[in-house]
Amino acid sequence: MIKVWNKSIGVWLVLLCICFRAFSNNTSDELVREANQLLGEYKDAEALQKFEEVLVVNPEHYEALYKISLLHSRIGLRYADELQKGEHFILAKDFAEKALKIKKQGAESNYVMALAIANLSFVSGTKARISNLKEIKSHLDKALAANPNYASAWQLLGRWHYKVANMNVFECTISKLVKGCTKSEASNLQAVNCFQKAIKLDGKNLNYYYDLAIVYREMKEIDQSIAILQNALQVQPVTSDDLELSRRCKVMLNDLSPS
Repeated sequence: MIKVWNKSIGVWLVLLCICFRAFSNNTSDELVREANQLLGEYKDAEALQKFEEVLVVNPEHYEALYKISLLHSRIGLRYADELQKGEHFILAKDFAEKALKIKKQGAESNYVMALAIANLSFVSGTKARISNLKEIKSHLDKALAANPNYASAWQLLGRWHYKVANMNVFECTISKLVKGCTKSEASNLQAVNCFQKAIKLDGKNLNYYYDLAIVYREMKEIDQSIAILQNALQVQPVTSDDLELSRRCKVMLNDLSPS
């Protein structure tokens, strides 16, 4: 009788677990749908809060983890104060680490980790920025291996090539001391190729045009830079960030155009 009773309890516990899991999945799916809708409406703070609610229901929800990381990186860039920037970038890295535990080779988890490290580097000083370059490249390689059509990853890789290819003497010296990257591992031409791929995959992102125009300007390819900036100004700005980028493109175009 006791064995039968214990067996019945076990069956009920299993059923309860299944029901709870199904309820949790349905709840998290609905919250993710709402969060993505807010994200599509460029309401980053509200989307961040909604994705955090997903983690209350399911702490290991991969999409919520990497998108929270992405949002902290995005929000952090809008602050002028480096302390506030740093707080968001640290959180971005923390959530990227959690996403990587779920999907070690995931395209999104590796991209948000590369982005978080890159952003943290710029508020941590020259040595940190240089010493982190190899780790950033490693995560970007994994992201693009998992998804070769990841436009944002191509952009960040383009920035990596541009940064490494144009290190100054002081930065090269630090890189040797910390056994970091060498200028021979990158080039402006590779940066151009990366930005062109990003634009081909997503022609509505003004960041890609702006970055490509900067590299062409560095290479003294002024006509190419002007052409890219003119293309950028054909893209309709959607967000306040887009408006600022459009303004920068106009300023650069005026500076480069013959008077």
